Amino acid sequence: MTENRSPADDYAMRLALDQAQNAWLVGEVPVGAVIMREGQVIATGYNRPITTHDPTAHAEIVALRHAATLLGNYRLPECELYVTLEPCAMCAMAMMHARLKRVVFAAPDPKTGVAGSVIDLFALQALNHHTCVEGGVMAEASAKLLRDFFAERREAARQRREARRATATPDPDAPIPAGEVIHLDPDPSN
Repeated sequence: MTENRSPADDYAMRLALDQAQNAWLVGEVPVGAVIMREGQVIATGYNRPITTHDPTAHAEIVALRHAATLLGNYRLPECELYVTLEPCAMCAMAMMHARLKRVVFAAPDPKTGVAGSVIDLFALQALNHHTCVEGGVMAEASAKLLRDFFAERREAARQRREARRATATPDPDAPIPAGEVIHLDPDPSN
């Protein structure tokens, strides 16, 4: 899948991975994106749906919005977008509307990826624009970042559950454990 991979692809994907780290730091799923044109960084973005209360604030959309604003045009035909996770349908269609020359992603997304994992929107001949897509560039680094993030989230959730259990008020209807002393008088000193 990465037959046209170049050192420039690795460089851009490392920048996208840095953006993914930024997402993690603010509590977002660590996905980052970078838009390049002729070897120059045009725009970057990282996931922000939680912090911005915006379901469309995926890394790719954030980067596309910045690039379009900076270049003064929503069409970006000379640009390439690098993203750490296979695009979803919303992002893929935005990329096609932007007329990107090329999209490069790192890790596949077996649940919502539309560049070949679930479906391949980029391959639909009925669409009016076709973007070259390549996957697998630095896939393991991106997949590890996602695994580590979700492992940390699961561990934090487990610790919160345990803390709630430890401080929970005993259930008055719960069975009394064998051998436990029961005081019928509210004042146990009597």
